[in-house]
Amino acid sequence: MPHFVFEYSANLEGRLDFQAVFKTLHEYIVSTGHFPLGGVRSRAICCDHFRVADGRDDFALINLNLKIGHGRSMEVRQEVAEKVFAIFCEWMKPITDNSYCQISFELTELDPVLKFNKNNIHGLFK
Repeated sequence: MPHFVFEYSANLEGRLDFQAVFKTLHEYIVSTGHFPLGGVRSRAICCDHFRVADGRDDFALINLNLKIGHGRSMEVRQEVAEKVFAIFCEWMKPITDNSYCQISFELTELDPVLKFNKNNIHGLFK
């Protein structure tokens, strides 16, 4: 943990540099001291089927969900959420300055009893 999961409308395909934002988000989240590098992962999922507002072809959407493990204080979660959203909005500025796009973000804290994972990468960063 954490996981950055982007979902975006297909009309944004080819207009977004995900590797750049992944790098920025990974560097930020690790710099907080609250998340280990070996657990950070990012992915972007293109949504071929979508509708925004009244269905205009040039309306776009992008959502980012940051999933984190249980145990950080509300203050840490709020600080991280605000900074991640600022990074996200800054990265999207070339799109939002020149076209219509709905941007949304949510930080989700996963239940410690119902979340399972196996990660052999952590050992590389200890």
